[in-house]
Amino acid sequence: MSGRPAKHSVTLKGHRTSVSLEDEFWQAFREMAFEKQRPINDLIAEIDVDRGDTMGLASAIRLYVLRNLQERLAGS
Repeated sequence: MSGRPAKHSVTLKGHRTSVSLEDEFWQAFREMAFEKQRPINDLIAEIDVDRGDTMGLASAIRLYVLRNLQERLAGS
């Protein structure tokens, strides 16, 4: 893993788009989608709605991953 953002294709509102995320964040996000038994595109659509107009989608996904991991640690 390089730590550099890489483009990942997703479908959002019926359109293909790309999100630039570091491989580490993308892998953690994919694992969370798997654990929740939800398609990645569904989670991205949910994050997109929640982020509003003030934050980029990639940043919103990173924060989603961070918050999820923080919740896991707090529950341990």
